Amino acid sequence: MPSNQTPLGALPSRFRKERLLIVGCGDIGVRLARLARSNTRLIALTSSPERLLELKSQGITAISGNLDDPKTLTRLSGLGTRVAHLAPPPSSGENGELDPRTQNLVRTLLKRTPALQCVYASTTGVYGDCSGAWVPETRPLNPTTARAKRRVHAEALMRFLGTVLAGSTGVTTLRVPGIYALDRDQGTPQARLQRGTPVLETSADVYTNHIQADDLARACWLALWRGPTLRAINTSDDTQMKMADYMDWAADHFGLKRPPRISAKNAAIELSPMQLSFMQESRRLVNKRLKEELRLKLNYPSIKEGLSK
Repeated sequence: MPSNQTPLGALPSRFRKERLLIVGCGDIGVRLARLARSNTRLIALTSSPERLLELKSQGITAISGNLDDPKTLTRLSGLGTRVAHLAPPPSSGENGELDPRTQNLVRTLLKRTPALQCVYASTTGVYGDCSGAWVPETRPLNPTTARAKRRVHAEALMRFLGTVLAGSTGVTTLRVPGIYALDRDQGTPQARLQRGTPVLETSADVYTNHIQADDLARACWLALWRGPTLRAINTSDDTQMKMADYMDWAADHFGLKRPPRISAKNAAIELSPMQLSFMQESRRLVNKRLKEELRLKLNYPSIKEGLSK
């Protein structure tokens, strides 16, 4: 019989090839694809014509479609035995705090689907400001920005998928903080340091959380195969640093000037709303589930290892 571990059941071997559908196949999706086993067919949805050949060159079958246009998603119905939903919600729009992209995807998957295991990459912004407290996954969600509220909506939609298809489809949500890597576009703080973007003074500084890109891809892969259903997992490394201390360390590491420190009042004047939003939330993530339930051993336990290799 099919299960989350063997969704193809007792089919003849020629039909047992897994089909991993990656929705939102950017940097993390490509890293995830590299982890695939030989018995896994890789499929990716892309709305970019330029990406079709790029993905094909990496052994990924690319399907043209747009999460903003449900008519282009019909081919996805029943296509994947494993689905990695890595696409972000719209950055803005008339839907406000809703995520129509995830809504369109879920509606498509509900039409006709084999047994599935799905992973959704959400954000730790769903917790809002926690005043530096340790944050387990059981903490009530309290998003304060529109983009975080859209993520909460997306999480609810994915849980709905797992609930409606209970018994045949598992859904695991990974709550992801800042992603970094030396080989990732804008994956280090070097550009910010070179611009001299200020950070908060010690009395106003906030804790920041991180995950190295390859470790995140590995977490996605494990969640596709052993992820507990209807479960959220903080996907963060062990770093416990405040933002300004992190930037100071990075500046020293890369041989750059340390950033100036300013008050919260001056930050509200000098920084963009997006930059400021990341300086108004402070939390330290508990990653026990990541290590015990996904059984992920971090290759980069902290940013110091991740930016030094």
